[in-house]
Amino acid sequence: MGKFFISKRSNGEYQFVLKADNHEPILTGEGYQTKAGCKNGIESVKMNAPFDQRYDRRVATNGQYYFNLKASNGEIIGTSEMYTTSSAREVGIESVKRNAPNAPVIDLTGE
Repeated sequence: MGKFFISKRSNGEYQFVLKADNHEPILTGEGYQTKAGCKNGIESVKMNAPFDQRYDRRVATNGQYYFNLKASNGEIIGTSEMYTTSSAREVGIESVKRNAPNAPVIDLTGE
């Protein structure tokens, strides 16, 4: 099962990363001013992850593939890593669908 990890950036913002069983990051959240906001972001990912229509499949300017997970209001709540093929991106999406809903949250901030 994947896990969410909460960390604190050098600028003081909180960020979450969803990592798969192999410890590879599969979804990264934006920066949040508070840890509570970061935890709310994680809950939004858990609620929206099962729904395919929440995944915005994109191609970067360098030709690599990625996706954004969006909430029902259209707000981006997480962004994937870059993939070299569209099929690899689909594997990443399936991994988020499978791992996110029940993933435990590990707080690495020490706060």
